[in-house]
Amino acid sequence: MLCQGTFQACNVAIGDHNQCSKRLFNSVSIGCRKSFVFSSSSSSSSSVGARSGPVLAVATNETKSKQIAYDPSLADRLRLGTMSEDGMSYKEKFIVRCYEVGINKTVTVETIANLLQEVGCNHAQSVGFSTDGFATTHSMRKLHLIWVTARMYIEIYKYPAWSDVVEIETWCQSEGRIGTRRDWILKDCATGEVIGRATSKWLMMNQDTRRLQKVTDEVRDELETYFPKELRLAFPEENNGSLKKIAKLEDPADYSKLGMVPRRADLDMNQHVNNVTYIGWVLESMPQEIIDTHELETITIDYRRECQHDDVVDSLTSVEPIEDADALESHGANGSATAPKDVNKSFLHLLRLSSDGLEINRCRTEWRKKSSRI
Repeated sequence: MLCQGTFQACNVAIGDHNQCSKRLFNSVSIGCRKSFVFSSSSSSSSSVGARSGPVLAVATNETKSKQIAYDPSLADRLRLGTMSEDGMSYKEKFIVRCYEVGINKTVTVETIANLLQEVGCNHAQSVGFSTDGFATTHSMRKLHLIWVTARMYIEIYKYPAWSDVVEIETWCQSEGRIGTRRDWILKDCATGEVIGRATSKWLMMNQDTRRLQKVTDEVRDELETYFPKELRLAFPEENNGSLKKIAKLEDPADYSKLGMVPRRADLDMNQHVNNVTYIGWVLESMPQEIIDTHELETITIDYRRECQHDDVVDSLTSVEPIEDADALESHGANGSATAPKDVNKSFLHLLRLSSDGLEINRCRTEWRKKSSRI
């Protein structure tokens, strides 16, 4: 998930019909939100004054909704985020900090995952959904429902470096009757170049029983106001990597890192391991020779089980076998059993509980040769 934990809602289908206005703070142009009305029983939103702050329409037993106004916070006024003109997506700019880059002097995939999480949360708040990081609607909170991450796919074309400015756009839409999806596009602000894309799938869970359930009509009505009117996908290509199933990695694995224990800093507000932590655990069992010579191009994670603070985790990694002769030939291997050395490398990963071997998640990564950055 790009959210506060594997089974926690953060990046939910949301949007806003109002164009963000601009304010000047200490001579810096910053994004801020127009006022709006969000109703759990209505799919409309409207501007009610640029200075008054958001107005939430809270469902009551009376004929009319009770309106509660509040002013934007300092963070709201400073945040470099705006809604799109049609209100169906949200964009935010981020400056890469020095502590967000790794050994390659570029951002880590964990940094990118954290930024995706952040822009999703800010998108949710910008339309009046809960501000506690769960992105739940009024009906969801009433029914004790939360969003849980089912799948995450990130594709990176170019890694930003320290002091680069990245713009991330996000939007959400329905994913059948049982969930939603959130997509992202990442751009280099200096050039406008698309440097990455991502997509995720979310399911609904009862917070008390921890059981999945279908998205109710009441909740869907609240959400669909903020969905694009026409299907929009970050990966519209047929047979794109985000659709590929991940085979389960079986023992014995080629590489392993055993006995990892969550740190306190790995836990979220829900006392579960944050989704981004799983990415770090997956990479811990990657062979060093690949880390030294390659950079991560794509990562796919299927989330299957919650992980808590007292769990001990094993990370397993194996080279993904290439069984398709046509695929080998397309890479220049001429049908031989071994692909050439410069072919991008793919790996299968498994995170499991050390105690009983239960699967936490499975993952697939693709790596490309490092390119020099000037």
